[in-house]
Amino acid sequence: MWLLVGLGNPGKDYTFTFHNCGFMTLEVLAQRNNIKIDRLKWKGEYGRGMIAGEECILLRPHTYMNLSGQSVMEVMNFFKIPLDHLIVVYDDIDIARGKIRVRSSGSAGTHNGMKSVIYCLNSQDFARVRIGCGPVPENWDLADFVLSSIPKEERETMYHAFEEGAKAMEAIVAGEPIPGPRNRGGAK
Repeated sequence: MWLLVGLGNPGKDYTFTFHNCGFMTLEVLAQRNNIKIDRLKWKGEYGRGMIAGEECILLRPHTYMNLSGQSVMEVMNFFKIPLDHLIVVYDDIDIARGKIRVRSSGSAGTHNGMKSVIYCLNSQDFARVRIGCGPVPENWDLADFVLSSIPKEERETMYHAFEEGAKAMEAIVAGEPIPGPRNRGGAK
């Protein structure tokens, strides 16, 4: 069994913000694989289904970003899912908007949601798909920027990144190796 997690914040105020790139990518993944994320448990909203012939749980923690690890840890413990069957998708301001990066492990950087996941699991050895939403515009506070709505003129670009992120998650579940830093969509 696999656990595929999209990080974000619950509630209408956050729906189309940069900080919810993980939620939006997970929704694209769910649609591509006919999985409904509509059940509440483990401090989150989840759905179960098959991807690339593997049973998968898709999880959106509802703990708000900074406590995301609590929800992830509960699902991991309940199903006894090993770290090599966990993929987390989230926003990254250090990657250009519309680009993605895939890694097999690594630090949280400045991302508080990933800091929580790493802290709760006591490990950073799990796959992650980072959706670029940077750089932070000049004279903007980081928190204000990631909690701002994605401008209409950038939504198509970001949706393409969500599609690429969903495809990357499918490829990992299907057994494609993740050779160190891996970029998609032209990210550097």
